Amino acid sequence: MNVGKLLKEIREKKENKVAFVFKDVDYTYRTLEENTNRVANFLKELGVEKGTKVAIYMLNNPEYIYSYLAIFKIGAIAVPLDHRLKTEELFPLLNHCKAEFLITTISKEFNPELILKNVPSLKNIIITKGNFPKCISLEEKFEKLSTEFPVNDINESDIAAIFYTSGTTGIPKGVIWTYRHLDSPMETLNYYHYFEEDDVCVSPIPFSHNGGIVAVLLIIFGIKLVVMEYYHPLELLINLQKYNVTGTFLVPTMFIGMLNLENFEKFNLPYLRWAAVFGAPYSPDVIKKFNKVCPQAKLLSGYGLTETAAPNVLPPLDNVKFGSVGKPVPWVEVKIVDEDGDEVPKGEVGEIIMKGWPITPGYYNQPDLTAQVIKNGWLYTGDLGKFDEDGYLYIVGRKKEVIIVGGLNVYATEVEGVIYKHPKVKEVAVVGVPDKIRGEAVKAVIVPKEGEELTELEIKNFCREHLATYKVPSIIEFRKELPKTGSGKIRKELLR
Repeated sequence: MNVGKLLKEIREKKENKVAFVFKDVDYTYRTLEENTNRVANFLKELGVEKGTKVAIYMLNNPEYIYSYLAIFKIGAIAVPLDHRLKTEELFPLLNHCKAEFLITTISKEFNPELILKNVPSLKNIIITKGNFPKCISLEEKFEKLSTEFPVNDINESDIAAIFYTSGTTGIPKGVIWTYRHLDSPMETLNYYHYFEEDDVCVSPIPFSHNGGIVAVLLIIFGIKLVVMEYYHPLELLINLQKYNVTGTFLVPTMFIGMLNLENFEKFNLPYLRWAAVFGAPYSPDVIKKFNKVCPQAKLLSGYGLTETAAPNVLPPLDNVKFGSVGKPVPWVEVKIVDEDGDEVPKGEVGEIIMKGWPITPGYYNQPDLTAQVIKNGWLYTGDLGKFDEDGYLYIVGRKKEVIIVGGLNVYATEVEGVIYKHPKVKEVAVVGVPDKIRGEAVKAVIVPKEGEELTELEIKNFCREHLATYKVPSIIEFRKELPKTGSGKIRKELLR
């Protein structure tokens, strides 16, 4: 994808039409391109060029959009980082990719000196608003920057972005997207005709997420985007109604949050045609309640991973099957295989493997880890699924030990590593357990050291100091010992 070329074309077509809305302020396509060019010139002056890694760490806002598009116009590499990560959680990710620049905002915990000290590769920290010691202010120079920037040739095999899907402990996994991969979600949505001319989408998902960058890319394809700084159920529902949103992508927590509002049924969403919920199944009761405010809308699920430039599997809007995530697009091959890698008959459960150009070339600078999941061109997802006779895919469960909380991956070993730092903890095992609202919840089973007493609040507060909120265990259980095999391995299946 040549973002600069597409941005120029859409501006010429929709010059003064609204590209996106943020906090009730309209931003036209002219403003979008001019401000993107300002940021591109700003980054260029600082030394950003093709291949330079620029990390982005902030809430959803216009500057995030401009930064993404400016990085892509230059041909550099975007490294979006979840804004919920604590400062110390950023260090291993920034160091792993050797980021040279960090675009961020000032927060209570913001400490540029600490960041620069722990990330030697960083040349500059850029703040989007105001001034701060040890930082360069974008706002200070913004109006003086040129609104013109050339459309550069882009090599589609070059790296466009690195998405980190793990945390501070263990091995960070930086999923590579090339410039060709930016086309993947758009081609899937176009294939199934999810968007039409003058459609409107709302984005409560963080731009650092796979679904977040899809929302940003929608803008340069002519879809008006309502940008939410962060998710709030009532604000999301208000935006859906106020801006006549026609389609939206949500994770289960966001969807359930809206449905649980006392005044949910007072809203009316006549323009909403579909809402795609990724990350967990939904029940008939959920659909029934949702359809009270928008009886014409389709509630559906899709499938794909960050490693596959998702989505890759979606149901046709005219034939949505309950419980299914739909059909794969023709350019992505999906198989269900057994433990030996042999394809299983339709209706039987096995591991989902995928092949095609949207599959990532691998994890950044980690060939061994890449070789574990990509074999002979096939990505082994670790997810369990099955096909029906009509070719619709159903997700059954997960083979790998990942806890998915509201659509976000939580790695048990990461949480265990933090809890083990507590001086009173002898042993700990972290597992995922079913949760009606978030799909799964993080449960920690802890054995305190002899003579020590621990409380649930003490553990949760300790975890909050080192982990993003969604990774903090919501269930804490204390035991005198953990069940183990004869070889000493903890039997986690007995703890779930």
